Amino acid sequence: MNILLSILLISIGGASAASFYVPIRKVRDWSWETYWIAQGVIAWIVGPWVLALCTVPNLWEVLSNSPATAIGNTFMFGAFWGIGGLTFGLSMRFLGVALGQSVALGFTAALGTLIPPFVAGENLFASRTGILILTGVAICVSGISLVGYAGTLRSQHMAEEDRRRAIKDYALRKGILIAVLSGIMSACMNYGINGLPGFVDAGNVIQKVAASYGTDPLFVTNPVYIPLMCGGFVTNFLYTMYLTWKNKSFKEYVSLPRNVLLSNIALSALGGALWFLQYFFLGVGQSKLPGPMLAFGWSILMASSILFSNVWGILLHEWKGTGRRTITLLLVGLTLLVLSCFVIKL
Repeated sequence: MNILLSILLISIGGASAASFYVPIRKVRDWSWETYWIAQGVIAWIVGPWVLALCTVPNLWEVLSNSPATAIGNTFMFGAFWGIGGLTFGLSMRFLGVALGQSVALGFTAALGTLIPPFVAGENLFASRTGILILTGVAICVSGISLVGYAGTLRSQHMAEEDRRRAIKDYALRKGILIAVLSGIMSACMNYGINGLPGFVDAGNVIQKVAASYGTDPLFVTNPVYIPLMCGGFVTNFLYTMYLTWKNKSFKEYVSLPRNVLLSNIALSALGGALWFLQYFFLGVGQSKLPGPMLAFGWSILMASSILFSNVWGILLHEWKGTGRRTITLLLVGLTLLVLSCFVIKL
């Protein structure tokens, strides 16, 4: 029963992550850069602090007694991950909720596991672990290829009017490239949390300090999110402020009618909160898993995010008018993406 409850809770986190862009779609008269940084304040600044304050005793001591190099490296990986978050938003802008999240999350799951042993100099062909990692990555790339091909067929067969109604700024080639970049850079989240063993210390050291101050083992990662996501926020802030200056969109913060402005702020805040809630449900869900299954928590989160993002894609008519062959390719590709998440964690 505990395992089923855990899967349910983590899947709620995946649904939450997959849903974060839905309220943002309803924002009116704001440029992309305006609503993106608005949701980022909640997702990357407010959320981490609230979660850590609620779950980590002596939080200030944990942060102040963590080595500066570990804090700095965590922030650095967060800044790189921020590029992934930035392009993650763009991938959904150009591909839609379903295709954008599927491609980006597939690469994130694969590369987040592949790079650490590669950096550590491990021969992945010489061990069962290495072979499973390579197999999982190969399955992931196959799934992404099929999902991308399904997107190409959708572009060919979907009426232009229907496509623009479902995805305002649809651009397949640009979107796929951006989603791939997002997956590569988003993998830095894993490196920020766990470091690169034998190469770079980061959040793994902060977790040890948190444990030494009596933090529940299930919550020792929570203080890591503060410098990690702060780094991501800085990257996104700099780019969105550049776009705001370039597009002269500063006026959007003050020139809209009061009711529209408050609605936009609420919708953006809701999107940011939904995105960060995935980590709350991940932590609570993992607390119900037996020790040997803890490693699968992230896989369940990635898999459920991919699945629920495609549920939203169907509800938002992103695949309207496509043929049976396209939908079959999409489903096979999604199955491979979900399977790859679990093979990698074996």
